[in-house]
Amino acid sequence: MAKGPQQATGQDGKLQEKLRSSGEIPRHIAIIMDGNGRWAQKRGLPRISGHSEGVESVRDIVEACGQLDVDFLTLYAFSTENWKRPKDEVSLLMRLLLKALRDETDRLYKNNVRLRAIGDIAALPQEVQNELLDGIQKTKDNTGLTLVLALSYSGRWDITGAVRKIAGEIEAKRLTAAEITDTTVSSFLSTDGIPDPDLLVRTSGEFRISNFLLWQLAYSEIHITPKFWPDFRRPELYAAIEDYQQRERRFGMVSEQLGKKHGGDNYFHRLIKSVTGP
Repeated sequence: MAKGPQQATGQDGKLQEKLRSSGEIPRHIAIIMDGNGRWAQKRGLPRISGHSEGVESVRDIVEACGQLDVDFLTLYAFSTENWKRPKDEVSLLMRLLLKALRDETDRLYKNNVRLRAIGDIAALPQEVQNELLDGIQKTKDNTGLTLVLALSYSGRWDITGAVRKIAGEIEAKRLTAAEITDTTVSSFLSTDGIPDPDLLVRTSGEFRISNFLLWQLAYSEIHITPKFWPDFRRPELYAAIEDYQQRERRFGMVSEQLGKKHGGDNYFHRLIKSVTGP
């Protein structure tokens, strides 16, 4: 049985405890990991050096999220559009992904992290597919943080796939157009069973979501940091969570409604439960 991540100690432990006591920890954090190439170029290094250093950031952020009892962490690791990059860079990225999966699966297992992947996985090299599926299988019974890798993924790909599946259900007369709701659409996305992100973090200072989780980010809080991904470590994660804790999440309502009571229950918390699940 996986044990779970070693708890933070010293000053880091104090910072984590302060986060817990100062507000809600996001249940689901999604991150657009941007700026690896620019990080390397600023240092006169090949772009792949930035991607390699970015793996260290992944390791630190996964561990910190596990310690903070975040339920889901989704990392935008390789987009559908990234296939358009120079072939040599794509090849190196796939080799780096393969190495990272081989090196990290045991660590994920021991830290009670469950691995999951979304995207057009069949487009990945077979060797990468095999390693990825092995990692998913090995960690499937873990009960801590769920790490979701978005690989060969795009939001439009996800929505288009859901539309096709729904059309197939209608054609097979298992579903009618009148029965289609937001919940129906969500159930046909690759993220079925995963709550929508509470917090989206984008590194490198870019102000766009780059075709990432287009449906799922409808009510996510967004935190932009100028840090390149290789420089994004747990202090930057804590800053993003602190920023999130200052937000008032109204979901289309007004501030006065958030504290309004209905039958002894808090209306806002009932709404949150209906959106994110139990």
